[in-house]
Amino acid sequence: MTHLSPSLPQPDFTEVREILFARTDYAANAAAPPIFQTSLFSFDTYEDMAAVFAGEPRLVYSRGDNPTVMEFESLTAALEGAEAGRAFSSGMAAIAAVVMAFVQAGDRVVTVRNVYGDAFKLFEKLLVPLGVRFDYIDGGDPDAVAAALPGAKLLYLENPTTLTFEEQDLSALTALAKEHGVITAIDNSWATPLYQQPVRHGVDLVIHAASKYLGGYSDTVAGVVVGRKDLIDRINGLTYPYLGAKLSPFEAFLLTRGLRSLPLRMPLHMSGGLEIAARLAAHPDVEQVFHPGLRTVTGPRSLTGFGGVFSFEVSPAVDVPRFANALRHIRLGVSWGGPESLLVPLKVAVPTAPSPVPNPFARFGISQRLIRLAVGLEPVETLWDDLSAALAAARV
Repeated sequence: MTHLSPSLPQPDFTEVREILFARTDYAANAAAPPIFQTSLFSFDTYEDMAAVFAGEPRLVYSRGDNPTVMEFESLTAALEGAEAGRAFSSGMAAIAAVVMAFVQAGDRVVTVRNVYGDAFKLFEKLLVPLGVRFDYIDGGDPDAVAAALPGAKLLYLENPTTLTFEEQDLSALTALAKEHGVITAIDNSWATPLYQQPVRHGVDLVIHAASKYLGGYSDTVAGVVVGRKDLIDRINGLTYPYLGAKLSPFEAFLLTRGLRSLPLRMPLHMSGGLEIAARLAAHPDVEQVFHPGLRTVTGPRSLTGFGGVFSFEVSPAVDVPRFANALRHIRLGVSWGGPESLLVPLKVAVPTAPSPVPNPFARFGISQRLIRLAVGLEPVETLWDDLSAALAAARV
């Protein structure tokens, strides 16, 4: 049986390819960016070293700047239309460095509900005890955001949000934030710079879990933040050097390699994700599918395309553990963005009883029947055969 996916947007990636392949002046005429696998850079003279300690910019130590890492940072910033960037050893390190650079005890952060689970735990388990307050709001309700912004220091966004994939009008929210002098930051890992450029909508800082689509091959863990130079300078001077979460040269090399194939990979993730989401939405054992591509949006939309990650809620007639164990091709695994399809049944993470430990799934009312699926690059029929067979095997 054939199901028709919604019509797919077709962005022009000419500018993206020009950015990715503009540089040809690598050392020794290398075709790919060389790996500068060195912990430090030496000085020829005492005077050279003294000039650096007096403030002259120069390569010194790879916990600061490294040419391979700088190549990845500059490419990501250029793809996002940002002024500068800083890479980290994980997406969480980038999130922590951003938030901790701009808030302190007594400050308040406004953030979207259904925020990434580990970001929520950073906020609640580390920063709340240090005196930072967090307000979780519906980012799709500009009135609620406007009411929460006065007196806030930071507006933290995801578009779409984690698990429920709720969208916001980024231009409207950043305009509200600017009225109140609030810095804006967004996690753009899901859409990538190909399908959303938040800087063009007024966002100050853009964060990526580069382990996902930017890397693209499930072989590295990294993060990056890009944005206004003055804000990146603050991160460079305050949180980046002292949290110590620097990106290694080899990881940066893998990420730069991944970026080069991004315009080829993302359309496949998008088309496969939309097709599988549409088929699941028509399946009698699926109650709801959370995918922005299946949602009608009447107002402004900053997304020009879609990632391949979405979630769906199965009916009570489906035994979730049995469904997961019946899969033969799709793997059970966290993270996403690589060539393989991965599935997370939220039943493993949603608490069954009240707990004193902050839990994002309990806080935001996530159902134990919700399942997150990251569609990889496999043939759609292979994935659909696996899903439909597993759903049939899991009926109680």
